Amino acid sequence: MAIIRWRPFPMFEPFEEMDKLFENFSEWPNKTAGFIPAVDVYQTKDGVVAEMSLAGVDPDDVDVSITDNVLTVQGKTERKSEVDEKDFYRKEMRYGSFYRTIPLPVAVLGDKAEAKSENGVLKITVPKASEEKNKAIKVKVVKGKK
Repeated sequence: MAIIRWRPFPMFEPFEEMDKLFENFSEWPNKTAGFIPAVDVYQTKDGVVAEMSLAGVDPDDVDVSITDNVLTVQGKTERKSEVDEKDFYRKEMRYGSFYRTIPLPVAVLGDKAEAKSENGVLKITVPKASEEKNKAIKVKVVKGKK
C-alpha cells in the first residue's frame, strides 16, 4: 500500500512551487553577483567622513564619486580560491560587485574629497562647504497715518 499525501486545499498547490524557490534562500546572496558592504557616516567639525568595510577588495577595483552631495562607491571583488565548489562545507564569504549611494547630511566640496584604504576599511573624508552666514536685515517701521 502506498502513502499518499493528503491535500485538504488543492487550490494552494501552486504555492508549493513557490516554496521550492525559497528553500535555499539563505544561500541566495552568495549565488548572485554582488554584496552590500557596511558603511558608517559621521560629521566632524570640518567635514563628513564615511567608512566602509571592504575586506578582501583591491582598492584599485573601487570607484568613489560625489555628485550633488551624494556619495557613490562601487567596485568588485572576485573569488580567488583553489577549493572546488563541491568541497565547501560552509560558504559565507561575499564576492561580486557592489554599489552604494549615500546621501550626505550637509553640503560638501566633492572635488576636495580624499579616500584611503587601510586594513580593509575604506575611509572617505569630504570637507564641508562653507555655509553662508545669515545676514541680518534691519526692518524700518513706517508709521501710517490714522
